[in-house]
Amino acid sequence: MGHLAEKINHFLNEVILTAENQHEILVGSCTSDVRLTNTQEHILMLLSQESLTNSDLAKRLNVSQAAVTKAVKALVEQKMLETFKDKKDARVTFYRLTDLARPIAEEHQHHHVHTLETYQRLAEQFSSDEQEVIVRFLDGLIGEIGK
Repeated sequence: MGHLAEKINHFLNEVILTAENQHEILVGSCTSDVRLTNTQEHILMLLSQESLTNSDLAKRLNVSQAAVTKAVKALVEQKMLETFKDKKDARVTFYRLTDLARPIAEEHQHHHVHTLETYQRLAEQFSSDEQEVIVRFLDGLIGEIGK
């Protein structure tokens, strides 16, 4: 195997190890004293923007409704989320943040911004032509992995 292929393999294995049991990969670590999963923090961030149902959250996170139910149940127990019924259809339950959860949601959003800024800073070390090659490579890799 060539050196570049070995580097790619090592990179992907590191991504898998880092991402195991996480919804996403973020640069750095959260400073909150509250022990939440990455998925729970992401749920808080999404709910800081609007109230959503279990189904809405599952679609946005691309995870099962069961996974969302488990994450949300713990957040409700920790008094970070509260539920309310849809005024038009009482069968539909929405979630919203409590004041306790707002700082954690804001920190997670900041973490997203920091991660994208880090990626941008790294990309700017390459010329426009090199960046185009990187984009083509990543698109091709995603295509191969998705087969």
